[in-house]
Amino acid sequence: MSTATSIATVKPRQLVLEMPEYHPPLAGRDALRLDFNENTFAPSPRVIDRLKQITAEGLTKYPERDPVERKVAAHFGLDPAQVLLTNGIDEAIHLICCTFLEEGDEALIFTPSFFMYDVNIAIMTRGLVKVQADETLEFPFERFLAAINERTKLIIIASPNNPTGATIKRAQMLAIANAAPHAVLMADEAYFHFHGETVMDDLSSTPNLIVARTFSKAYGLANLRIGMLAGSAQVLGYLRKVSSPYNVNGVALDCLSVAIEDDAYITWYAEQIRVGRERVMAGLSELGVGYFPSAANFVLMKIGPLHKELVTAMRNRGVLLRDRSADPGCDGYVRITIGVGDQVTQGLDALKASLDEIGWKPLRGFSTTESKTAREFE
Repeated sequence: MSTATSIATVKPRQLVLEMPEYHPPLAGRDALRLDFNENTFAPSPRVIDRLKQITAEGLTKYPERDPVERKVAAHFGLDPAQVLLTNGIDEAIHLICCTFLEEGDEALIFTPSFFMYDVNIAIMTRGLVKVQADETLEFPFERFLAAINERTKLIIIASPNNPTGATIKRAQMLAIANAAPHAVLMADEAYFHFHGETVMDDLSSTPNLIVARTFSKAYGLANLRIGMLAGSAQVLGYLRKVSSPYNVNGVALDCLSVAIEDDAYITWYAEQIRVGRERVMAGLSELGVGYFPSAANFVLMKIGPLHKELVTAMRNRGVLLRDRSADPGCDGYVRITIGVGDQVTQGLDALKASLDEIGWKPLRGFSTTESKTAREFE
């Protein structure tokens, strides 16, 4: 008789073993942060004032989400039952996938786009359907619409899209929602403030529509991790049931309650980004660098085979960029976040010097000429 004993090991669900992993390159970011699409300046001064008022006793209390949800709902002209605050859009995506997807269901996205869609969908089902954009990287509306079927239970579309900065027309978004009344459509409007078009006003007439917003970008609260979902009271009720009652920390809730009151700051910051974006795109044209016209707070550049060398050279000059070459259809692409004021000057100066250092030459067959999509952004 063998004395050997079998050792049991703990394993997760098979879908967890198969799902992709996201590893954000966050190490050593003590430089000009033109890599993560963050607010590179500051949140509203009211946020700093509120942080100074937080007491030691206040930190001992469980956070109360409901009062702030009521304030946020009023700010957006919604009923409180139509709003759910989340731990950033990352948690919002996770909640939607857990609530509406089962094994065998299909979830529809287009690529390239935000990789966390892939990660969270893969937790729940193998039925992830991706519609790849062509070389223009614009939204493939007709092919996307044709991919909807009776198994489609979730659709996620970002507008403006990350990493391209391209937008989807409101009419197209609503056409997709109407073509799939049996599926939830999440419109990811993380970069809304830099473009201005929304489907938030269509929630009452489109019951399967959910709008996601983040307070990490224009509001500058990325470190506090807070976002929101807006939709019909019935759909939000399902999500609220799945959500933890204490998913958003009290410091974030306190700060959000004053941040949303400062419309003047958000208007000012969005204008700074609009001006900076025009400067960056004009600067790229002067350098002969191909790019995709953007409606967000970043621009995607076509660098080619020297993309890694550029990112390294820029880091050595104290400026961080994001290499997007691993994204589908984006080999050789690098993304630059739009800063404010002198940050734009610093970024462009470092870019020119870095391109010279690595011996980069303009790529053949890639034009920086303004496209029809760019004119639609104006």
